Amino acid sequence: MPTCLITPIKSVSWRCANGALLVELWIVLALAAAFLQNLRSLLQKRLTGDLSVNGATYIRFLYAMPLAWIYALWLWDGQLTGVNGVFFVYVLSAAVAQIVASACLLASFTHGNFAVGTAFSKTEAAQAALFGLVVLGDGINTWLIGGIAVSLSGVILLSGKFSLSDLLRPNRAMWLGLVAGTGFACSIVGFRGASLALLEGTFAQRAALTLVAAVTLQTLILSLYLHFREPGQIDKAIRSWRIAVWVGATGMLASAGWFTAVTLKNAAFVRAVGQIELLFTVVTSLWLLRERLHVRELVGMILVVGGIWLLI
Repeated sequence: MPTCLITPIKSVSWRCANGALLVELWIVLALAAAFLQNLRSLLQKRLTGDLSVNGATYIRFLYAMPLAWIYALWLWDGQLTGVNGVFFVYVLSAAVAQIVASACLLASFTHGNFAVGTAFSKTEAAQAALFGLVVLGDGINTWLIGGIAVSLSGVILLSGKFSLSDLLRPNRAMWLGLVAGTGFACSIVGFRGASLALLEGTFAQRAALTLVAAVTLQTLILSLYLHFREPGQIDKAIRSWRIAVWVGATGMLASAGWFTAVTLKNAAFVRAVGQIELLFTVVTSLWLLRERLHVRELVGMILVVGGIWLLI
């Protein structure tokens, strides 16, 4: 990804009558995006048939693309402007990084402990802080480092049951999880760079244009891959439209939230707050499966919320 001079967009916030800060928009967007992403995952699990892993991933982009175009054209009044070469380099790099990260994460689940792969992929926020500093010049402070560390500890506890030796023992699941975290970190920083590299537009317009460019590229890339490597998967994805439409809708809304949030705020902050998604997942599982809440999950939830509190 290129290093370029960018102009940060002023954050939006709501304040009380006395001027005290109530809440910043990027926080609301990150929390909403995390919830919607969890909902999308639940819907995606309902997809039946013989869709492959890549076929199921393809649905996420294919059905989100038309909605992303409608959203972007609506915000821009049909005139998408301000695009430049640096924007496209950022978007393409980030789009490919996200696809690779998703593949590595799924591969980590099949090559070892599911929880280990998940836990190491959640180093995304910490890696995003480093990449954001190097590529975009985003600042890092003590609260960010502390918040990421505390919430990551909670995420590890919520990821599943494993021993400390499982985390410290080098294995394929660990390396794939780390690579997935790197890919997700590169993608979120790249999408922020793309939004900020646009020559004009409000923060919402920039985020929408970045979103439509990314999801279009990802749909095209996966279409070509499936056509040549997994014939028949595209047809199966189309036949699954009844559920896939909702997967695409929730996925598009979640992505719109993420992209708008990182246009307003350092990607590391956004993804660290977004780790609350795993808390949503655990709560949903407890509610649907009527499972008991164990001490491990309770401590994990407290740490995740505590880490986010340090950030905001």
